[in-house]
Amino acid sequence: MKKDTLASKAFLEIRRKILSSQLLPNTRLKEDEWAKKLGVSRMAVREALTRLLGEDMLMLGEKGGYYIKPLLPVEIREIRELREVLELGAMQLSYNKMKGEQFERLEKICDDYASMAKKGYFNGALEADMKFHETLVEYSGNNKLLQVYRSSHIPLFQQKMGKSQIGIEDHEQTDAEHRQIIKALKQKNLNLAKETMIKQFARGEAVVLDLG
Repeated sequence: MKKDTLASKAFLEIRRKILSSQLLPNTRLKEDEWAKKLGVSRMAVREALTRLLGEDMLMLGEKGGYYIKPLLPVEIREIRELREVLELGAMQLSYNKMKGEQFERLEKICDDYASMAKKGYFNGALEADMKFHETLVEYSGNNKLLQVYRSSHIPLFQQKMGKSQIGIEDHEQTDAEHRQIIKALKQKNLNLAKETMIKQFARGEAVVLDLG
């Protein structure tokens, strides 16, 4: 496998673990350990970590080394605002052209989310939650918008928001909101879909800031 492909493999796997809360803020990521875990060279891991640093998901320690960067309160607020701009804009572009199979895919993600949460697999539920929102952006049909969304810190906000859901009631509310969004989009009720999304973001931001 080519070096750039190995570096991409390392980047995607480490990023996935950060976003699913398997790696927590301030955790140090050592090149040799990750090279062994992923079966790639240290150089490939170094390239992956450098890319994650460039995306502001990592920070450098005072004595060197890569650490997972925690989100500050001001960043959480700014990311919530960015989510509203991108995700509500995506719904504006997609709601008139979404079809049955697309709604079925969203409903399947909701079913996966609910099943994971009910079984106590909260990391899996978090991944399904992130997938729901990314899929909505994907349905906009705008690749530039999707690229901006994926390269932003929105998934990190989603991770912190997901970690705040400590009881099954929290997950049930999120599931209900997702299904309300789908129902509203099916009925071409864009305003209700947007209002539900905004309420979910505001609820998550408030809980995350309170926990912080």
